[in-house]
Amino acid sequence: MTNISSLCLFFFTLPTILNPICALKSCEFPAIFNFGDSNSDTGGFVASFPPLNPPYGETYFQMPVGRFSDGRLIIDFVAKSLNLSFLSAYLNSLGTNFTVGANFATASSTITLPARIIPANNGFSPFYFLVQYNQFVQLKDRSQLIRKQGGVFAQLMPKEEYFQKALYTFDIGQNDLGAGFFGDMSVEEVNASVPNIVNTFSTNVKSIYNLGARSFWIHNTGPIGCLAYVLANFPSAEKDSVGCAKSYNEVAQYFNYELKETVLQLRKAFPSAAFTYVDVYSVKYSLFSEPKKHGFELPLVACCGYGGLYNYSSSAGCGATITVNGTQITVGSCDDPSVRVVWDGIHYTEAANKFIFEQISTGAFSDPPIPLKMACHRTMG
Repeated sequence: MTNISSLCLFFFTLPTILNPICALKSCEFPAIFNFGDSNSDTGGFVASFPPLNPPYGETYFQMPVGRFSDGRLIIDFVAKSLNLSFLSAYLNSLGTNFTVGANFATASSTITLPARIIPANNGFSPFYFLVQYNQFVQLKDRSQLIRKQGGVFAQLMPKEEYFQKALYTFDIGQNDLGAGFFGDMSVEEVNASVPNIVNTFSTNVKSIYNLGARSFWIHNTGPIGCLAYVLANFPSAEKDSVGCAKSYNEVAQYFNYELKETVLQLRKAFPSAAFTYVDVYSVKYSLFSEPKKHGFELPLVACCGYGGLYNYSSSAGCGATITVNGTQITVGSCDDPSVRVVWDGIHYTEAANKFIFEQISTGAFSDPPIPLKMACHRTMG
């Protein structure tokens, strides 16, 4: 925000039309409602399935807290920047507080109905986007009944007006592409499935709008071809100049193109709402293409993992106990996660998440180019 303030000061005497960002006031977001997958899951998955083992959570929380990282996620930094507490997972029945919103994201979630559901091998979460939407409907209705009834639980529910004033955040789609790649579909077939995936996303966002949401902050999907779980499982894939699987990233880029087009259509269809498309792909890719510039190293190698070129094996996941040469060992983390990009071969480290948040929160990677704290505004003018 410092750069924006300087810009405003510099152009202070120019007409507002030349610096419309200066004319906008920061939004007062009293709550966040988040929809997504493991990139923003703050405990939904582990509330329903086996918990994570150490060293997950070691950097910030000093223990596993349901986040697929060594520490905080992008959504945690979003909440902090808006002076809100961390979001409670909707599925977590223990110690939850929904006064500042709720998190419906769960690891392995998809936009479309998953073909294989956990705990089956290579399955995906039963809490796909439509289910997350239905959970939101439940929370919106039942929270107000609980508030009216009074008692100890009333104080843990969001106020009715928060649902319209809240920021609605979305980070989902990576697993839809992964489901295709790991489901023996060709790259071309996964590409062909993208329009249906994005159309389903749009349908659910429209439903959320119809329930009163007005401020939408929508992340595109990251460079899946740079992640160890793709690189290790598809070793013959053609690599780009930084070592990422080229065709897999191209599918992600096509998904992002279709998603951006869809966001443009949503903006036209609902002129009373603010839709911000956030290009996290570009920021994440910069960590792989220019790691040293940003203070990172070994970007393609997992910090917490075991085996192979990328320190990743699906049979020896982070925190798992495995047998090596007759001796049981626990798969642990690298010496310094703060200089590493990828945590467990699939997800990012806290350091990477913090870097990504710092880049996208300025609006430099958004369409329209508007900062997070001004994402309730429909246009720049």
